[in-house]
Amino acid sequence: MSGMPIAPRHDAYGQQMWAVLNGGGSPAEIVERDDGFMAIAKSNASYFAKVRGWSGPERKAIQFARGRTALDVGCGAGRVALHLQEKGFTVTAIDNSPLVVKTAKARGVKGARLLPFEKIDQLRTGAFDTVVMFGNNFGLFGSRARAKRLLKQLHRITRPGAVLLAQSLDPYQTNTPAHLAYQRRNRRRGRMSGQIRIRIRFNEFVGPWFDYLLVSPAEMSAIVDGTGWEVDRFLVENDPRYGAVIRRV
Repeated sequence: MSGMPIAPRHDAYGQQMWAVLNGGGSPAEIVERDDGFMAIAKSNASYFAKVRGWSGPERKAIQFARGRTALDVGCGAGRVALHLQEKGFTVTAIDNSPLVVKTAKARGVKGARLLPFEKIDQLRTGAFDTVVMFGNNFGLFGSRARAKRLLKQLHRITRPGAVLLAQSLDPYQTNTPAHLAYQRRNRRRGRMSGQIRIRIRFNEFVGPWFDYLLVSPAEMSAIVDGTGWEVDRFLVENDPRYGAVIRRV
């Protein structure tokens, strides 16, 4: 997520979600990294999955949702928002993709809203009991400095006792030479090892470049420190993906 909504001609992710919603099957999503590395997703079913189709850490983490108001950051097709709505939450679901928001609304997300993560200072003080950042969406913080700033803003718009439920991917759990080389290059440039610059491609659409942050559990704890939040627990399985329950202090 950047500080501005994505222009329609660059909304590759939104075009993909809208196509799937409208019977386009599950076309391939291509994630391009700025070193030329390409990752291709064979299926996008997870973006539309019911809770039983979520990752193990997400299924565990969502059980810690509390209160009655929730903020779904980077809502995508609305799977988290729809689940929380069914549980009685009032959900504000934000994304910077107009077509993603349109898709979420079409699927029944009542509080879907076009709002880049960078603009959460527009949200009301003390509005939320739960914040959710699933689908590796802790990565939307982009960098250590940006994470520190936005975590403080999340503190302002949440209530005492609020929880932040996040998922990330430990970038160090890899033996892929291209990933290890990229991490070394990052460190030489003064960036975090898992700070990647990527863009989404779908059919003829090419999205804008943006920074995405993958962190280890130890790095997540260090980032959260001093922002008014603290990690309560990590939810780890035999997988680089893990969940975190982060509490407002």
